[in-house]
Amino acid sequence: MELVALRTFQTVVEEGGVLAASRKLNTVQSNVTGRIRRLEEELGVELFFRKGRGLELAPSGRVLLAYARRLLQLERQTAAAVRQIGESSGELRVGTMETFAALHLPGALKAVRSKHPLLELRVKTNTSAALAEAVLDHKLDCAFVAGPVTHPALTFQELVVEELVQVSAPGISPVTHPLIFFREGCAYRTRALTWQRTMGHAVSDAMEFGTLEGILGCVSVGLGWTLMPRAVVEQSGHADALVLEALPDEVGQVPTGMITLRDAPPMAAFKTLAEAVMAGAAR
Repeated sequence: MELVALRTFQTVVEEGGVLAASRKLNTVQSNVTGRIRRLEEELGVELFFRKGRGLELAPSGRVLLAYARRLLQLERQTAAAVRQIGESSGELRVGTMETFAALHLPGALKAVRSKHPLLELRVKTNTSAALAEAVLDHKLDCAFVAGPVTHPALTFQELVVEELVQVSAPGISPVTHPLIFFREGCAYRTRALTWQRTMGHAVSDAMEFGTLEGILGCVSVGLGWTLMPRAVVEQSGHADALVLEALPDEVGQVPTGMITLRDAPPMAAFKTLAEAVMAGAAR
């Protein structure tokens, strides 16, 4: 079973079809279909159900996808680890919450660039839940998420404790205005809903945004309220138009750190990232 065939199979699944996969892999469609066909012949199973021009992943394909991701991740990590012995090269795929990216990531990435100048960095923002899934699916090497995180396949290294505060415009009562938060999967969203219930706020009225700037912008003009790290709000361009109120520790103190796969080979860049985040937070 060739790695190129597994990489082609994974790309077809992730891109949603042969044509998109061929573009992603910079090859012709016949090469893609040929590799998939040979893989099916080798395994003696159908990996996809053909429906007209479309493809649907078969049960055997779902099993293979999980193993293909693990094998390809191991291949990439092996090559990166070997290269790093002498020259700190390779690729590092980092996931982060948007709020963490605004506060801590620039300095941490700068440290990686300085210490591992040949390391190629790829950064993706998402919610804590989505980032954890991406690490588990071998799509990210590490991710910065709100904790605590307890999963048998993941390690969680706490780096900082963020202080969440209640944020609103002057004269706005959270009891009578909607909660504004990130999309499903955000750890702050979960805490905000808990706080909303604790305070007896109406839970049916809410607004959902995908960006930090969108949330704070709407809060600043009195459309609602939110929970957000104090440092993020204080650094925002909307800070002068916002009122910050402290929260009880059980809601407001959020351990935040880096997750990696428990069985992943150690990478020197992980340590560089973690140390840079802690050093920056201590200043």
